[in-house]
Amino acid sequence: MTSKLGEEFTACQPLLYLYSGAGNLPSPDMPSLESPSTILILILVASLYVLVSRTRRRGLPLPPGPPQLPLLGNIFDVPSTSQWETYAQWSKKYNSDIIYLNLAGTSVIVLSSLEATDALLEKRSSIYSDRQTGSDDGERAHGVGFQHRSDEIWYGDDWRTGRRLFNKALNIQVSHNYKPHEVVGSRMLLKRLLHAPEDFLAHFRQMAGEIIMSVAYGINVLPSDDPYIALAHKAVHTFSIASVPGLYLVDTFPILKHIPRWLPGAGFKRQAEKWRKLARGMLETPFDETKRQVEAGRARPSFTANSLQALKDSESELYFQERHVQAAAGTMYIGGADTTVSALGTFVLAMLANPEAQKKAQEEIDFVTGGKYLPTFNDEAAMPYVSALVNEVMRWENVVPAALPHLLMTEDEYRGYRLPAGSIVIGNTWAILHDEVMYPDPYVFKPERFLLNGKPNPAVKTPEVAFGFGRRLCPGRHLALSSIWITVASILATFDITKAVDEEGNIIEPSHDYISGLICTPAPFKCSITPRSQDAVALIEAAVSDDLPL
Repeated sequence: MTSKLGEEFTACQPLLYLYSGAGNLPSPDMPSLESPSTILILILVASLYVLVSRTRRRGLPLPPGPPQLPLLGNIFDVPSTSQWETYAQWSKKYNSDIIYLNLAGTSVIVLSSLEATDALLEKRSSIYSDRQTGSDDGERAHGVGFQHRSDEIWYGDDWRTGRRLFNKALNIQVSHNYKPHEVVGSRMLLKRLLHAPEDFLAHFRQMAGEIIMSVAYGINVLPSDDPYIALAHKAVHTFSIASVPGLYLVDTFPILKHIPRWLPGAGFKRQAEKWRKLARGMLETPFDETKRQVEAGRARPSFTANSLQALKDSESELYFQERHVQAAAGTMYIGGADTTVSALGTFVLAMLANPEAQKKAQEEIDFVTGGKYLPTFNDEAAMPYVSALVNEVMRWENVVPAALPHLLMTEDEYRGYRLPAGSIVIGNTWAILHDEVMYPDPYVFKPERFLLNGKPNPAVKTPEVAFGFGRRLCPGRHLALSSIWITVASILATFDITKAVDEEGNIIEPSHDYISGLICTPAPFKCSITPRSQDAVALIEAAVSDDLPL
């Protein structure tokens, strides 16, 4: 891992180069670079450069931000919900895409532009890729994407091994192998929508669980009330709530971790114990089941089964171990379950608010399929509007509006501002994807913004930042996007989504409210999902009979 001292030493190399006389004729009066005196001088020059740089940096101002109270700072300024919108408002108020907050001594830096996130979280990712500890001392999540440097798995060999295993399992090429799982999941979803459309959000969760459990563990879940899906949903939900910076006083005052659990105000400790059990259960229960199946020789192909079988069959030690497999599989579910539910819920809300977009997408699908078959991934290139619609769903209402916080490992400088070591750094995804320059009329749902003459517009950035930044960019994004695409295309091919009406025929307007947290999911709302025709019903019934579980 590159240290800040190493970066500063590198920065002073030109000065050392000049001192050494490199590139010039040798001077008889200049000591050799190999001599002890020269080496000592070089060390002293480098040390002086670092000292001067750090002294100058300490004199630099912090980024702008709202006024602070003595000792408490901005602890009462950050709202408990929709923090990203408040961050964006502060950016406009202070005319800065980098905002500084002080939460009772904890520095928080919010980046609200693509330029700032690219400069820091991407280009300086070596010092911006740590994670903060949380209300249960880092044990609320044990997946690869959530490790911090005090964890067992960090930026040493173990962390890199887990990340390598994860990337290898979910890169864009390998993700193609999972598309049959996604097709089966989307077809089963259509059948459920056909028979119980009012439970569409529950059906989305069931489908997402089926796909990820199949891909990660090779486990066939129950048609309803599956214990694996229920366990994972509880664990992910609590993680989503607990990951909001500053939501719990213990995040601001870490000393509170040491108070007895029975004291008044220590409820967070009792909650943390429950969350820890949920997190461990989510990691261990499905993993242990797949491990038993591998040992019995009846495991279905999956990430976990294939990895464990490779460990079992290998005559030499592989680059990964069992614990890496367990952590990566658990992270797959955390990253793919509720996020997919949120995106599909937003899709339904978008169709209710924009019936003309729904109609255009259906016309494109009908033109390609002729109404003779359900869309497949082979049709994706021929359906640019559907792809643009999916991009707009991801941009319009972000699944993760404020990215999972990074932690700055050493003091840094940016645009003349001092960024303290240990700062929590938040990429404001919502602000970036609602940038009025990058996306004109950002609050309007407009799939056409991603198209030019009916084809993808390379000048408009796709909403990849919805999946994070730098070294913490979600490796499962290819799997997530393809799952959402095939589901959206399948639903639009067979159903009309309209506003619900009450018993008296009055239209029921959806609330468009979201449950706030790290992952924002639409609050329950009503709508009408009806088959487009009897031919559509026949296509669904035929597809489900053909698409038996893998």
